[in-house]
Amino acid sequence: MPNQTTETGFLLLEFSDIRELQILHFVLFLLIYLTTIMGNLLIIILVTLNRQLHTPMYFFLMNLSIADTGNISINTPKAMSNSLMNTRLISYIGCVSQVFFLIFFAVTNLSLLTVMAYDRYVAICNPLRYETVMNMGACIQMATGAWVTGLVFAVSHTRGTFSITFCSNAINQFFCEIPQLIKLSCNGNYMMELGVIVFIASVAFGCFVFIIFSYIQIFTNVLRIPSVQGRKKALSTCLPHLIVVTLFICTGTLAYLCPTGKAPKDLLMMIAVLYSMLPPMMNPVIYSMRNQEIRSALSKLFGWSLCSNNQMSVIIL
Repeated sequence: MPNQTTETGFLLLEFSDIRELQILHFVLFLLIYLTTIMGNLLIIILVTLNRQLHTPMYFFLMNLSIADTGNISINTPKAMSNSLMNTRLISYIGCVSQVFFLIFFAVTNLSLLTVMAYDRYVAICNPLRYETVMNMGACIQMATGAWVTGLVFAVSHTRGTFSITFCSNAINQFFCEIPQLIKLSCNGNYMMELGVIVFIASVAFGCFVFIIFSYIQIFTNVLRIPSVQGRKKALSTCLPHLIVVTLFICTGTLAYLCPTGKAPKDLLMMIAVLYSMLPPMMNPVIYSMRNQEIRSALSKLFGWSLCSNNQMSVIIL
């Protein structure tokens, strides 16, 4: 069976066998994908071009946008292609790539969110030491550590997953993920699936505890700020990150810790769409709506573009 799987690939779960619904899924996924890509690219461009955003918080936000762009590009284009072409097939190499990059970007995302919590902790609890602790060299090292951590996890778990023998090639999901692949094991090794889930949950729980501890310290210090305006300003820099963390943790918990063994196909699809597409799409929106500096940078960017277009029109006339 391993040789056959390598040659024929895997069969993914299809959204529908009705052609009209397949086209509808393609259009909806295309809109979600384009919205996510444009939103995250806009954040990357703003942080790169606007010198006022050259701070540790926005440096990590730019890295988070890069990870989100990669994250939604793992399975969404393939899902759109399968719906459009009316097929369920994914190659063996394509499945390996999906598993690898899914873990890579997910772990990197979680690591960056943890680092961003530390950044807010230092900014509010130790403001006099902020520039010393969060200097550019330290920020680059932290961001590099987040990406390297994602790479290490991706290599180890992908290698372990595809070292097992598969007795079926029909995956009960619209993309390749470790729990569903382990269920295809010839030995029916559900202990391995449980081990993977427990390990991932332990790492996520450790990061979550660190983030919670950081925010307990942050809120304690914020309450000591004498002025109401000062408290609001401090909280405004933390609220977007806290919402993003909550969204990431909640969707991930729903996907991997809720029992879905006998869940209907539509529920599996909905949960998978929520945790794989919702956070990357919503992160730029959350930061744009709740952050005055991002909104100001957006205004300057589009104002400059409008000015340039007017000047070009005058030159042409």
